[in-house]
Amino acid sequence: MLKLAFLSAWLFLAALCPPLLAAGDTMNVQLHKAAAADDVAAIRTLLSKGAEIDARDASGATALLVATHGNRVNAARALIEAGADVNAKDQISDSPYLYAGARGHLDILKLTLSHGADLKSTNRYGGTALIPASERGHVETVDMLIEAGVDVDHVNRLGWTALLEAIILGDGGPRHVRIVDLLIRAGAKVDLADNDGVTPLQHARGRGQGEIVALLEKAEAK
Repeated sequence: MLKLAFLSAWLFLAALCPPLLAAGDTMNVQLHKAAAADDVAAIRTLLSKGAEIDARDASGATALLVATHGNRVNAARALIEAGADVNAKDQISDSPYLYAGARGHLDILKLTLSHGADLKSTNRYGGTALIPASERGHVETVDMLIEAGVDVDHVNRLGWTALLEAIILGDGGPRHVRIVDLLIRAGAKVDLADNDGVTPLQHARGRGQGEIVALLEKAEAK
């Protein structure tokens, strides 16, 4: 009975303990857990004790990428200000900068842009951060990336630019209309066709995206 009571008490206390206190965790593992939990105090303590700021987990992600996955802004800020690499990629070529851009995590994206984000870096599809941001309808993100200087005419391995992807994979709704307008205003080549020779205007017409068609026609697209 005594052993059972002791075991029950231990299990109860273990359930209350935060992940950082798990037995056997290295400091690098603890750092990743702190990033996921948005625990700035733990991050700072671990770094001061020698945790490697850009250590990778099994997927190749750094603590900063872990924080970015969860949009943990406080953790991301603490790691970036401590020198974390905003361009460090995991095994599928996501980096904190690229992931924040693709997912519309504006606060983290802004931090990466002000701390050395490589605007020419590309994801596993060969696309810049601007392309998935355009596809997913992240208007403010697209605006921020254009302002930062990302190439609006970069072509990914699918043969698509940000403009093409906004049309082909977008829904033609208000957000994608706004994104197409932003891209046109930023100087995107409106006649840059895909690998099959289909232009943005042809794609928009084929999908019945009337407002986008009007924007492209106004820009003298063919």
